[in-house]
Amino acid sequence: MSATVLQARANLTLPVEADSITPDRIDGLQQVAVGNLPILYGREWAPLGDLFAVSGDGRADLVLEGDLTHVKRIGQGMTRGTIAIHGNAGLHLGSQMRGGEITVDSNVGGWAGAHMAGGRLRIYGDAGPMLGSAYPGERRGMTGGVILVEGSAAARVGERMRRGLIAVGGSTGDFPGARMIAGSLFVFGQLGPRAGAGMKRGSIVSLGSLASGVLPTFQYSCRFAPGFLQLYLRYLLRWGMPVTPAHLQGQYQRYTGDINTLGKGEILIYDQH
Repeated sequence: MSATVLQARANLTLPVEADSITPDRIDGLQQVAVGNLPILYGREWAPLGDLFAVSGDGRADLVLEGDLTHVKRIGQGMTRGTIAIHGNAGLHLGSQMRGGEITVDSNVGGWAGAHMAGGRLRIYGDAGPMLGSAYPGERRGMTGGVILVEGSAAARVGERMRRGLIAVGGSTGDFPGARMIAGSLFVFGQLGPRAGAGMKRGSIVSLGSLASGVLPTFQYSCRFAPGFLQLYLRYLLRWGMPVTPAHLQGQYQRYTGDINTLGKGEILIYDQH
């Protein structure tokens, strides 16, 4: 068998803290040892094998099956390997990950990719709030890596992100890119209200529509065809995001801000006229 498969034994309704489900912890373990890894189910510790049927010896490539809506912290801090999730995933998916790849063929809860420093997180459904953001009290959120969402993302995507790339195929909730320090956020659907509020640096690229106008703390700069943007868009096209020839060849309106802070950020709006 080329992967370690974890199949949820039942509909998990209590919160599960599953930070032990990472390639770093499972790689090289025998099947019995995988099943004995500790996992917090509600308020009690239990062996992983009580909640998941384990197939195969420990490999760096993991496959998780079942509704994992209440299973939190899958892939937390991982540095290598892959995790493929067939079903929903809970809070803090891939938080603090530094390498490897996680793919989810459905929806994920909040804080996915929080404080992510490397690797790639791909979500084929929708993402909850605070995608790639910072935890309360922390000054920096995502510092590297790539997050791709084919669906939509809820409020505050990319808040306080320092580096890295987030691309959302659908729409976003309120405050996308709020308090960004650097990094790039691409939105192909509707860019949510108050985009870039408090941002210092970084780029927010709107390739679809705007839920509301640009904040008055952003100043119009120019209309142009940024050369660097083509490089990003070609990568996103290669990764299956909905980039069109018009996006590659078109003009963009540039706004700079937020002038309430450092004011060196930018919002690029695809000009559809």
